[in-house]
Amino acid sequence: MQAVNTLLKNLARCSAFSLAVQHGVKRDLFPLRRTLVLSPCLKEGTLHNASEKLDLDEWKKVMKSGVQEASEIVSEHKELSTVAAAREVVEMWRLAGRSVPENISDDQLKTLMECPSKASKKKYLKFLYLKELYKKNDKRKMEEKRERRLESQQERDSKPDEIKKNSFTFLWDSAINRMHNWRVAQSMIFGQPLVFDMSFENDMSPREIANTVRQIVFSESSNRKSVDPFHIHFCNFQDNSQYHREFIKHYRQAWDKLLITVTEQCYTELFPKNKIIYLTADSPKVMKTFDHDKVYIVGSMVDRNIKTGVSLARAKRLGLETASLPLDKYLLWSTGAKNLTLDQMMHILLTLKDTGDWSKALEYVPKRKYCGFVSRSVSDLKKSLNQMNMLKLGKKWEDVQERQFAKNYSKKLIRK
Repeated sequence: MQAVNTLLKNLARCSAFSLAVQHGVKRDLFPLRRTLVLSPCLKEGTLHNASEKLDLDEWKKVMKSGVQEASEIVSEHKELSTVAAAREVVEMWRLAGRSVPENISDDQLKTLMECPSKASKKKYLKFLYLKELYKKNDKRKMEEKRERRLESQQERDSKPDEIKKNSFTFLWDSAINRMHNWRVAQSMIFGQPLVFDMSFENDMSPREIANTVRQIVFSESSNRKSVDPFHIHFCNFQDNSQYHREFIKHYRQAWDKLLITVTEQCYTELFPKNKIIYLTADSPKVMKTFDHDKVYIVGSMVDRNIKTGVSLARAKRLGLETASLPLDKYLLWSTGAKNLTLDQMMHILLTLKDTGDWSKALEYVPKRKYCGFVSRSVSDLKKSLNQMNMLKLGKKWEDVQERQFAKNYSKKLIRK
């Protein structure tokens, strides 16, 4: 009996029998294989008594293990085949002259396969292609800069009579970094908190999350180099999330050494609600002055489709005070939404914290979005705005002005 069970185990582990187990429902696929494999058992007389019963529980375990091994092998083969097929398609598109990167990783291929449509796949490949071009240009600029530095070094060495020593002390980059890190370390004890709300991962696409993390990295760098930095908090941060993976890509081993506070808790659990102000462009309340005793919240979200009211709804749900920047009060807004990037918000808040001057702080707003400050005369601002609209719209703007003039003139006649 034990010999029969051992023989059946060996049969189930063989590749042919595993394939037969996988297709066990279709019994007509493998009729000969079963009889041929089991026939040696019958010829050798290993089954002495017909009354002896097989160990059915052991046989079920063997059958299930064979099915699991076969399914794992098939799934791995399918995944490898799909990745290889996607790589072949990308290579074919690259040879056809399309905007496709030369080098693409397996993770990027998996992201490409997750794209729902062909248009989205083309956009993603174009994004990787442009990203690769930027890296090549940066590498070329670094090499040119290194060559110029070597040439200048050779020129200095060729002038032995020049006085090379002076009273100025050379500051190495490592010393400057230590100074910046010391300031940030002090801000973690005595500095004003600034919170990034990391709870918008489900409202963004993977590309938008990558842009968000990139802007937060720029914001952290600007804060670290400032005179009086904030104590940065990442609240509602989940381990192994898309945010976390993108941060690891940027910081790598330095992620665990950052002088910031990362927590899964909500900011309402860390700070009292009466001291929290949620900064959002959709808030009806306009921020007048910078309060050093308040805790400002910035939503970590880059919305390419401009979904209005997402951060405002979250602040209202938590019962928090909201505020928006006084862009209309100080700037003559031209075109585009009044949403700023996270690094621009960081520059504005740092300038307000140091100087309290809105004119200096709002200089970090992109010049393409406004045509001047309100301190100029209204007539000059209207003229500049009309000139910009004339350049953009041409004759259409003249028609709009004529219709507006006729409408106002008819109103005057009715009043008379």
